[in-house]
Amino acid sequence: MMRRLLLVSNSTLHGSGYLDHCQQQIADFFGKDVKKVLFVPYALHDRDKYTKTARDKFQTLGYEVSGIHEAADPVEAVRKAEAIFIGGGNTFRLLKSLYDNKVVSEIRKRVLEDGVPYMGSSAGTNVATVSISTTNDMPIVYPPSFAAIGLVPFNINPHYLDTDPNSRHMGETREQRITQYHEEVDTCVLGLREGCMLLVEGNKATLLGSTNARLFNRGKPCEEFKPGSDLSFLLTDAH
Repeated sequence: MMRRLLLVSNSTLHGSGYLDHCQQQIADFFGKDVKKVLFVPYALHDRDKYTKTARDKFQTLGYEVSGIHEAADPVEAVRKAEAIFIGGGNTFRLLKSLYDNKVVSEIRKRVLEDGVPYMGSSAGTNVATVSISTTNDMPIVYPPSFAAIGLVPFNINPHYLDTDPNSRHMGETREQRITQYHEEVDTCVLGLREGCMLLVEGNKATLLGSTNARLFNRGKPCEEFKPGSDLSFLLTDAH
C-alpha cells in the first residue's frame, strides 16, 4: 500500500499561529517534489477565508494552494492533485460536503492506490479514519453515512483531553465517551492530544509531535505512547 499520511490533532496550539507547531513536519512530509496542495475547506462555512488562511501559511513553506471549492469539478480536482490537505472545523459538515461533492472514494483511491500525500488536521484527521463516530463535534448537519474515507483501519479522537481530577464538571469525560463507543463498536481509538500527530508511510506508523497519545481498545486498559513510538501495529486489520 502506497499511502502517505500526516494526521495532525489540531491546526493551532495555544500561543502560536496557524500550523506553526507542525510546519517542519509539513515541509518534511510534502518535501521538494510537491509544488501545489489541494486544500479542502469544507469543514468551515467561509471557504474562501479558510482557503486564504491555508494559502498564506503554505506559501511561507514554499507550496502553492488551491481550494477544491474553487474548481469547476471537485472530482477532477482530486484526480489532478499532487497532494491533499483537509483542514479542521465541524466534522459532520466536512463529511457531508465530501459525500455531496462525490470525492470520498476518489480521495481514497488517489491516496491508497496512487500514493498522493494526504494531510489532515482535526476534522481532516477524523475523516481519514474508519468513521467520524469519535469526533468531538456537534452534528449540525447530517451526512449520508458516518463512514469516512478509511485511509487507516482505526479511529482517532483529535484534541484528546485527560480527565481533570479537580474539575466540578459533571458531564462525561473524553475517556467515558470513548468507552461508550466501545460498548457498541470494537474499532480501536487513538486519542491524539493537542500537539500530537501521526505519520503513516505505507504500513509504518510513527507518533510525532510534543505530547503523548493514548490508545483505547475495547475491553483492555488504555495504553500511553510517547512521541517517536512505532504504532505500525495499528495498521493491521486485527486492530
